[in-house]
Order: sequence, then C-alpha cells, then structure tokens
Amino acid sequence: MFESLLNLHPILQAGIATLFTWSITAIGAALVFFFKKINKNIMDGMLGFAGGVMIAASFFSLIAPAITMAENLHLIAWLVVFIGFFLGGLLLFIGDKIYDVFESHHQTMRKSSFKRCFMLITSITLHNIPEGMAVGVAFGSVVYGLDGATIAAAWTLALGIGLQNFPEGSAVSMPLRREGMSRKKAFFLGQLSGIVEPIAGILGAILVIKVRILLPYLLAFAAGAMIYVVVEELIPESQTNKKKDVMALFTLIGFSVMMILDVALG
Repeated sequence: MFESLLNLHPILQAGIATLFTWSITAIGAALVFFFKKINKNIMDGMLGFAGGVMIAASFFSLIAPAITMAENLHLIAWLVVFIGFFLGGLLLFIGDKIYDVFESHHQTMRKSSFKRCFMLITSITLHNIPEGMAVGVAFGSVVYGLDGATIAAAWTLALGIGLQNFPEGSAVSMPLRREGMSRKKAFFLGQLSGIVEPIAGILGAILVIKVRILLPYLLAFAAGAMIYVVVEELIPESQTNKKKDVMALFTLIGFSVMMILDVALG
C-alpha cells in the first residue's frame, strides 16, 4: 500500500500528506471531549499550556525555518524575519483595535471572550497556512527536480509537522471550551484551524518556485501573529487565576512539549 502511495504524482501526495497533518490537528482538538465539566483551574492551566505551545511553535516551527529558508534563498535573513514577524503582530493589533471600536459597553464581558477566541483561531490558522505550504513545496520540488528534493524527505517533513499539530489542535479547542463553548463546537473550530493545510499544501506544490520566495515571510508573519495573541490574551488571562505560579508552570510544560516535538522531529 505504501509503495502504491509513493508511485502517485507528487502533487497528489502533497494533498494526502497535508490531509494527514490536518487529521492530527483534529485528534488533538478531540481532547476536549475528555473533560466532562469545566474546572477553572484545569481550564486556566490549559490556557497557559496553549500559550507555551504557541511560543515554542513560533520559534521552532516558524522563525528558525524562516531564517534557514531566507539564507538558502540568499535573502537578508534578519530583515525578512523582522518584516514578516512585525507585520503578523501588527495585523492582529489593528484587528484588535477595530474590534474594540464596535464593542458595545453593555456586552463587554461576553464580547471580550469572543474576541479572545477569534484571535486564537486566527493566529493558529495563520500558522498552519505556511506549514501546509512548506509540505507542498517539499513535494513540488520533486517535480521540478530541485537539489536535495526527495519524496522520502517530503514525507518526513509531513510526519514531523503532523505530530506537531497534535498539541496545536488542543491549544485551540481547550481555551474555547474554557470560554463556555460546547465540546462539539470547540472541537469543530479546533480542527477547522488545520483544514487550511491541505489547501495550502496543494497550492504550494503547484506554485513551488514562487512560494519558495514568499515562504520565509509567511512563516515569520504567522509567528508574529501567534506571539501577539499569547502576550495579549492567553498568558494574561491564565494569570488571573489565584495559583499564578502553577499556571506559569503549565506554560513551561506547553513550551517544553512543543519544543521536544519540533526539535526531535524537525
């Protein structure tokens, strides 16, 4: 069966590989079904955990690869990463301000929770787009016969990104559940953040030459968006808990889990 899969056209393999990465996101999001009732300490801990996951993913999955890609493309690495990173954070900053303009005073509490959920979903989704493209580019490079491009390397990359997506799926669904969403809706939105990967993967495989130039910018852009959400929403909210030190420990645990997955599978 695996041999027949390897005999498929690389672009078709890119679609299958990114469907795999999306499915792992869905499995991670499904963890929300294991919590029968909302416990503030647990949910605040998961919020801190999500913050740690996103900080680690921002560097190990996004910024570090962006630097390497920029150098390989003979671009000014620090400038590429700065432009992408700053614009990513600036986008969410502007979106945050625009949202505040339309926020009514008598629904501040409910809308604040909605805004947090929206920003979380947006940042993770932005993060998954360049990751999907990276997988697509790996398979598309085989078609163009680019140096060092092999099907085995492309599938290894897809496997690594897929396993990294597991904690990312829970990093979306758990905070959404904490905000009072039903388990089904939290799961749906959690896995939905990963559905962009197959789309981006196929696009990356087809437009491999053009996307290779843009990919370092996109990776850094996603990192900036994620860091903004962590600093603006996730960690401050988790620190409203009386057990601030324990919540900080969950952030360290989340960072450590994501770091291990990124470094071990990178």
